Amino acid sequence: MKWTDKQKQVIDTRDRNILVSAAAGSGKTAVLVERIISMITDESLGINVDELLVVTFTRAAAAEMKERLRERLEEMQKESNNENIVRQLALLNNATITTIDSFCAKIVKENFDKVDLDPGY
Repeated sequence: MKWTDKQKQVIDTRDRNILVSAAAGSGKTAVLVERIISMITDESLGINVDELLVVTFTRAAAAEMKERLRERLEEMQKESNNENIVRQLALLNNATITTIDSFCAKIVKENFDKVDLDPGY
């Protein structure tokens, strides 16, 4: 795929959190998938997909991103049976690709005792 300069900048930026905001259909999901792929396949970084936090606004967008990641990794695995790709595919089910409200609920549920909250809130 041919990336614009701004898209390439998002894909290649490291050592910081980023926020991607653009109009519908502009390629946000494709860019973020490529960013994640480039990070988890660069073995010198030593990053696994389940160590990333990827937050979207809708459950549908989160599901789509996870599915696109799976498709891309499976495609890469067919091209070269790389051990790291196989590991990333296995870890993808545990990856935190979610909405902000689901992520916050997960944090509260995991730490209800620290915030003096009923675990069944």
